[in-house]
Amino acid sequence: MTPEGEESSGPCPPRQSGLDERITAALVGAAVGDALGGPVEGWSPDQITDRHGGRVHGIVGPWHGDDWRTARPIAPYHKGDGHVTDDTLMTHALVRVYAHVRDHLDAYAIADHLVPDLMTNPRWIPELETEALPLQRLFLAEKWLVTRLAYGHADPREAGVGNIVNCGAAMYMAPVGLVNAADPARAYAEALDVAGAHQSSYGREAAGVFAAAVAAAATPGATPDSVVSVCLSLAKDGTRAAIEKVCEAARAHGDFESALVPLREAVSPYDTVGPDYRAPSLGARRPSRLHSIEELPVALGMLLVSGGDFRQAVLGSVNYGRDCDSTATMAGALAGALGAPVPEEWSKTVAEASRLDLWEPARTLTGVAREIFARDVDRRRAHERAFTELGGAACSD
Repeated sequence: MTPEGEESSGPCPPRQSGLDERITAALVGAAVGDALGGPVEGWSPDQITDRHGGRVHGIVGPWHGDDWRTARPIAPYHKGDGHVTDDTLMTHALVRVYAHVRDHLDAYAIADHLVPDLMTNPRWIPELETEALPLQRLFLAEKWLVTRLAYGHADPREAGVGNIVNCGAAMYMAPVGLVNAADPARAYAEALDVAGAHQSSYGREAAGVFAAAVAAAATPGATPDSVVSVCLSLAKDGTRAAIEKVCEAARAHGDFESALVPLREAVSPYDTVGPDYRAPSLGARRPSRLHSIEELPVALGMLLVSGGDFRQAVLGSVNYGRDCDSTATMAGALAGALGAPVPEEWSKTVAEASRLDLWEPARTLTGVAREIFARDVDRRRAHERAFTELGGAACSD
């Protein structure tokens, strides 16, 4: 849907582009989605409409206005006005790990590099409007990383066991997909390893599938349908079922307004949180092979509804409500990786309001991705030579 008074000719197909442009659009797009979704996170579509006098069509202020510091004392964050949240802080932190390691990552890289960064390097935190340790902003599910790895000395590959099962690991896995651009299976496997330090069950599975989706989107000629097909080929258990049902529902809609209720109905049987997002059910966020996080299937659904158009995919995710900053983060990353341009009026405003260079992490990750690809080629050729020497190569006539 478009704001009143504007005409729309329907979703526009993504504009194809090269590696640099896709990595930039994916990371900047994720941050923009995060910032747009933050101020309405936790609310329903109807509540969002009542609060804003209609659907959200861009950057808005805090839900509680000037009372944002005291309205929710346990979370005194300035969500809104273009501020990114912990989704973007964690995404950028993972980019810094790649910049340090300059190779594929595993759970040990999270313990050795990500956790110390969160604990020891103060950075500007937009929602706190001050410089602080990133750890001081993170949600409890992300603080788990520090508890288990820095203080509990858990095996990094198993540290995610016991944490609440949510989208906490999936929300920052876009860099894994971008480093493995056009290789979804490799992205899936790497993200599962990385996310083992943070999540278990369907939370870990979602991290793998989201990374694969980003890698699939960054493939030349990719479309929203091809991205979903890759996800269905890799996803397991409840995650696969939820994606299938949500995307089946999404294909019947050409605008996000009509899709809001059907997508919620489609994902509801797999979502453990329940109908009231701010009052989770007794079985919420517990391990299960039957369930799924809500955010990834809905983001993929909105990608289909929008035809890959960045603006519509993100606004659909934002107006869906509930954990919409993470849903819009994923939708923004996917649309950007497909090559859809990020609206400049949004990206510039978010960068200025958050006091972040949204383009620097993309430049860094693009260079690292090329280095990793070169290493992969060398490793593959070394394997080919060794396998051939063993007589493993088939004889040609």
